Amino acid sequence: MSRPLRIAMLAHSTNPRGGVVHAMQLSEALCRLGHEVVLHAPDAAGKGFFRTPSCRAVCIPVAPALPDMTATVEQRIANYVTYFESPAARDFDLFHAHDGISGNALATLKERGSIPTFARTVHHIDSFSDPRLMALQDRSIERADAFFTVSALWQRELAGRRAIAAINVGNGVDTVRFSPTVDATDLAAHLDLPPGPVFLAVGGVEARKNTLAMLEAFRQVRAIRPDAQFVIAGGASLLDHGDYQSVFREKLSALGEHAAAVHLIGTVADSDMPALYRVADTLVFASVKEGFGLVVLEAMASGTPAVVSSIPPFTEYLGDEDAIWCDPGHPASIAEGMALSLVEPVRMRVVARGLAVAARHGWEATAAAHLVPYERLLEPAHA
Repeated sequence: MSRPLRIAMLAHSTNPRGGVVHAMQLSEALCRLGHEVVLHAPDAAGKGFFRTPSCRAVCIPVAPALPDMTATVEQRIANYVTYFESPAARDFDLFHAHDGISGNALATLKERGSIPTFARTVHHIDSFSDPRLMALQDRSIERADAFFTVSALWQRELAGRRAIAAINVGNGVDTVRFSPTVDATDLAAHLDLPPGPVFLAVGGVEARKNTLAMLEAFRQVRAIRPDAQFVIAGGASLLDHGDYQSVFREKLSALGEHAAAVHLIGTVADSDMPALYRVADTLVFASVKEGFGLVVLEAMASGTPAVVSSIPPFTEYLGDEDAIWCDPGHPASIAEGMALSLVEPVRMRVVARGLAVAARHGWEATAAAHLVPYERLLEPAHA
């Protein structure tokens, strides 16, 4: 870059969702490269971001979520627009949205002439039953002026379905924070899990995370490892997963005595995440749709083998021997992967390969991939 930039980075939430984590890590890495980045997000709980970033952060107070999800999204968009109506709040060279809420807010500001352009990272594209929500998602993408994705999968989707050329910037992982040397003693004592292998799922109970299939797979694993435990972490989301979670509770209750081995621990403090991967014997990440699947890199950096869906984007950045692959549509395949992860020769191979994968994914490279598109966005043709 010819000069340091002042960049407004916008996320949809202060919770540790994949896109928010990416936006925060990207902001911090850009700051290390000499730029000034301010990370923004609506903050309904008033507690700030899930961890304190090393860059400056602005948490915008908003009202609690409404019963209707679309109304909540529209409310958060309006809150963002109101905040940036002040010229002082818009004192940036660039504006970069990571989601539909912030993308729509920037689209409105652009239409009003308050900002000239904005960039948009498309982590993934959702399917909503509400046409208003689908229209908002489309608007947040189509009104942008520069596009990024975190995987080749969504880069192809944008090119094929929308004729949008996006830059695939990938993802990173902090191999200092997430490491096999992390001490998990205190967290293990706090969780107080019974003896036995621990399978970990991260992302809560959602259809996209394929939690029902993983629960059925765990039931099958218990037939050969009756001491196995299943920990499900995370779940903070603006979207409504109530119907899916009701079915999950029914399936869990039907497990009978095995249900006690399933532990829904909710959102975990960011400071405890490195230890959580070390408590686990295996990460089970059999999701059916992801932008990238950042937790896979975090587990690998922690020396924890991962059972991963054999679909893009995972197949794009992981080799055949880097993970234990499964068919997310068949619980028996997931169960087989879980069982294989406990076989010592398999574990040794996958752990070694996973550490090598994590070492290749630094956040500085991800940040650097944004700089040329940023500079193009500042050219007179875009201004």
